[in-house]
Amino acid sequence: MMQKLQKFGAAMFVPVLLFSFAGIVVAITSLLNNALIFGSLANPNTFWYGLWDTIQQGGWTVFNQVDILFVVGLPIGLAKKAQGRAAMESIVTYWTYNYFIGGFLTHWGKFFGIKDFANTQIVANSTNQGLTMIGGIKTLDTSIVGSLIIAGIVVWLHNRYFDKKLPDFLGTFQGSAFVVILGFATMFPMAFLTCLVWPKVQLGITALQEFMASSGLIGIWIFNFLNRVLIPTGLHHLVYIPFQYGPAVVAGGLQPWWLKHLTEFAASTKSLKVLAPNMGFMLYGNEKVFLVPAICLAFYHTAKKNKKKQTSALLLPAALTSFLAGITEPVDFTYLFAAPVLWIVYSVLAATMNTTMYIFGVSGQMTDGAIGIASMNWLPLWANHWHAYLAQFIIGLIYAAIIYFVFRFMIVKFNYITPGREADDQEVKLMNKKQYKEAKAAEQAAQAAGENSSDPYIARATAYTTLLGGPENISEITSCATRLRVTVKDPDKVGADAAFRKNQAVGVVRHGQAIQVIVGLDVAQVLERIESIIADSGNSVAKTEADPDEEKATGYLDLLGGKSNIQELTSCSTRVRVHVFDTKKVGEDAQFKQFGASAVERRDDGEIDIVVGLEAERVVEKMKEIM
Repeated sequence: MMQKLQKFGAAMFVPVLLFSFAGIVVAITSLLNNALIFGSLANPNTFWYGLWDTIQQGGWTVFNQVDILFVVGLPIGLAKKAQGRAAMESIVTYWTYNYFIGGFLTHWGKFFGIKDFANTQIVANSTNQGLTMIGGIKTLDTSIVGSLIIAGIVVWLHNRYFDKKLPDFLGTFQGSAFVVILGFATMFPMAFLTCLVWPKVQLGITALQEFMASSGLIGIWIFNFLNRVLIPTGLHHLVYIPFQYGPAVVAGGLQPWWLKHLTEFAASTKSLKVLAPNMGFMLYGNEKVFLVPAICLAFYHTAKKNKKKQTSALLLPAALTSFLAGITEPVDFTYLFAAPVLWIVYSVLAATMNTTMYIFGVSGQMTDGAIGIASMNWLPLWANHWHAYLAQFIIGLIYAAIIYFVFRFMIVKFNYITPGREADDQEVKLMNKKQYKEAKAAEQAAQAAGENSSDPYIARATAYTTLLGGPENISEITSCATRLRVTVKDPDKVGADAAFRKNQAVGVVRHGQAIQVIVGLDVAQVLERIESIIADSGNSVAKTEADPDEEKATGYLDLLGGKSNIQELTSCSTRVRVHVFDTKKVGEDAQFKQFGASAVERRDDGEIDIVVGLEAERVVEKMKEIM
């Protein structure tokens, strides 16, 4: 189970890695268009404003399309083969799911609790009855919960049925088409269940609004807790939007109300809590400024030593994105599913910190990162309300220290797989091998060679020749790195894998008449003896030249412990980068150098870097073909 969770967490990083850059773009462009800093230059009708606003719209891309990103990203990380096709299947199936939802609600919206679905317009800063637009489809807002469920279903279908052989007359429906067909059939009941259940969940959240708005400190705490803990479901939109932009507390929403009275508040010496008692609901930006950077620090300090550099490269831009722009997704999704208990702890501490700040007089429009908070609070109000902001900083730093030490303790105590703490090794999974009957020819060959022979290679050469069907069955033979590469006339005459292994072969690879016997680093000597045996028998055999890249690929593959020991294989500039399950099965550096490697770098997490030069990508492609 832990291995599956780790694999799922790794797949989540596929889209998450896009968030940090986008967040920094949004933060910088927001700063450049802040009129309090740049004055008239940042007025909406200036070229300056138009330029940076246009760039900012591009920066919002990944956040506005986060649902689709996870639908595409999860199959790339979890599909066992043809990941690109799996991503295509996933997006098509997700669209189908949402079209089905739209169809159900168009015809039977009242039955599902959605009134006048067809005429409901999707507008910004509105709950829209829990509806949204996804890929041009009006549908229920299931956020990444819906994305992950649908993507997970597609991954399962893809891994199970992508290679399914259909009758010849149905051949056009094989592969991705078959997966999409199965997804189509599955999405119909899934859409029905979503229409049946999700609006009721949304109604339950809406019913809490009136309670929270009239419950004082308890209501503020519940609001802040739900607004954070519900982020994975997308239901947090139903929590904050009616307060921030809707009529839950004041007509028109708290943010417009605050900005409308900002000049009045700046001139008053009264407490902000007295001037704006309802703005305690709008303090949730503080967790983005104070808590998220502290969480990143805890992740860094609990990361393994050999992964600290990689971890810091991931977390530093994510922390800045949260602090400056108030966008927390780059951090949230690094541990949300790997360690959900930490997410609950974070939500509790965030709600408690915001409520504590309100008790000590902090109030205002503080829903963004530091840039947004400064522009709508600190800069215009500092002169008369600095003491409230001093309390805000002190409380924020205290809670930052609390969450840092709590996270650090829990991560170490319960060994949560947070960034930088991925397992050094994983449970080895070997493919099941068919049982073969021992070939009598193999035993006879071993006996004929004689164990007392002074030649250490002749016994194996004799055995392999016999097991390959004899000299007369061999039409071509050569060696490649660690393997005998043989073309036989009749593959049915070739002995069983088990018989080859009894004679010290590591394994056998069969592709029709093409046979590869994995011998080891002394394959050249064994080949020489086999050629002598064939010549002595009066037969002739063609000798082919090996492909240099293929020779390296087979050598590296065998020295890495074979395909069953390889977890992940990629090329990285001039390196062949491999993650193995068991580092003990990996050969010595000197052995890799025999096949052209200039260096080998090993890490505790099972990563092996083989420095081979500019042909690294070609070698990796050959290795994948062989596997």
